Amino acid sequence: MKNHRAFLLLLIVPALAVAGCRSRTDRSEGTVLLTVSHFDGLPFGVTLSNPPPYTIGTLTIRSVAKDPGGTTSSLQDVELRSYEVTYRRRDTGTRVPPPSVQGVFGVVPVNGTTDLLNTGFMFTDQVLSQPLKDLRDFGIDRETGTAVIVLDVSLRFFGRTLSGDDVATEPAVFTIEVRP
Repeated sequence: MKNHRAFLLLLIVPALAVAGCRSRTDRSEGTVLLTVSHFDGLPFGVTLSNPPPYTIGTLTIRSVAKDPGGTTSSLQDVELRSYEVTYRRRDTGTRVPPPSVQGVFGVVPVNGTTDLLNTGFMFTDQVLSQPLKDLRDFGIDRETGTAVIVLDVSLRFFGRTLSGDDVATEPAVFTIEVRP
């Protein structure tokens, strides 16, 4: 009986290890993973009296080969196409600014990085929509009665390898306070 258990463990443990690796790396098309690896100049707050867009100083996008021991080529380089910004309330309010999709240009070489400068995360459309419109026009969020709105800002970048595989980053999230 003990020999059967040991034999089963020898079969199951490697299978779980392989399945665990596959589930992490095979979520997207292609042979590369795209990640947001660094923020520099990330704002902690936004003052609506300053005109939009509100930006991040430098944002670094990294491309990593799914098979680190495999052969790579320039066909795995990723052409960036767009990014999506979404918002979630961290305070007691329920209204959120509308999402935004923006075009972006750049190439991220396989196993390399690309820096994006002054990447916008909030634009005129968001400032002119609720709840930021109330904050700008009345000095308070009329839903909560507060003069500060706390938002999680989520950015997700989309691209395509030169060989034609669509790739995207996982959402990169940061929190800001929005004031009149």
